[in-house]
Amino acid sequence: MSDTDTALDFDLDRLRGGTPPRNHDARTIAALTANPGCARRGVMDAAGVDKDFLARELGFPSPFGQSQFAITRGNVFEAQVKADGCAELLTLLRERLGLEVPEVAYDDLEVVAGNEGRELRHARTRRLLARALESGEGTLFDHPLLRLEIAGQVAYLEPDVIAFQLRGRLHVIEIKSFAVVDGQAEPEQVAAAARQSAVYVLALRRLVAELGHRPDRVSHEVFLVCPENFSNRPTATPLDVRPQLAVLERQLARLTKIDRIVGELPPDLTFAPGDALPEAVRAVEARYAPDCMSSCEMAFFCRDEARACGATGTLGRSVRDDLGGVDSIGTALGLAEGTLEPSDDLAETAVQLRTAARLRREVLGGAA
Repeated sequence: MSDTDTALDFDLDRLRGGTPPRNHDARTIAALTANPGCARRGVMDAAGVDKDFLARELGFPSPFGQSQFAITRGNVFEAQVKADGCAELLTLLRERLGLEVPEVAYDDLEVVAGNEGRELRHARTRRLLARALESGEGTLFDHPLLRLEIAGQVAYLEPDVIAFQLRGRLHVIEIKSFAVVDGQAEPEQVAAAARQSAVYVLALRRLVAELGHRPDRVSHEVFLVCPENFSNRPTATPLDVRPQLAVLERQLARLTKIDRIVGELPPDLTFAPGDALPEAVRAVEARYAPDCMSSCEMAFFCRDEARACGATGTLGRSVRDDLGGVDSIGTALGLAEGTLEPSDDLAETAVQLRTAARLRREVLGGAA
């Protein structure tokens, strides 16, 4: 380990207030892609800060988490799909998607020789995948355990199923309990499933590369299995996660360079509980947008902060981007009304805002 790495580890430990880093899982890693431009989230995730605990300490608890009913329903549906060695899943892949899935072996990796230890499960997953990649035999792996390094921390990931040897490639199969009604599912839920599946695909590709094979032996096409309509009858849909993979890889690369952001922070900054906590959090720049509410535990605090300073991010990510670098609603209105003189870099934006303001006055005047 270099001196730079040691210094960064010390800084991240100080930011956590000396508490152990929180372990990442597929959901938290997938959430990294939701707002890659937010320095606050990047620093907290790199340090392994427990953002849920931090939000409660700040007085802005988040209502994250599934209800017990949803968890129970999901477990029942997954058990149904996987019953009898994934018999229903295989039928679904063959009949609904028309895949040429041969007779397959089935390996349950949730427990290895009565041991649920992560290292043992990961070692067996690695061994069986290596054998399958060499032999080309069709195989279903249930509850395989993968690993992915996040800013120096190892996260253990457990996809629902990996189906091997579909046209010579590994495919991740993600089982979700939200319904597909008349061929359509809730877009936000599908998007979240795609981001989470991309995490599994990336972890699996890195494992395959470690085993000496091409990463593209793992397909970017994921099979999403959900209940159809209002029954428990499953349906399967192919899901292309290439866009989510690209964003995820960019964000993980950014986290590995977090030392640049940390180096610009006050040397004594810490997120330890106490009276100074709000100011400590505000010392790290956030990039709030309304869709943070569905992906980040700090969203309520950041929204309150953004509203207090009139940030354009409160109007939505697309509005903020269209304003071309104008961070304040007050500044945008001043440029639109001509009461503020724009700097050179905002001259074009000011012209567009004044044009939009003029058109609005004309439309409203005509309506009157």
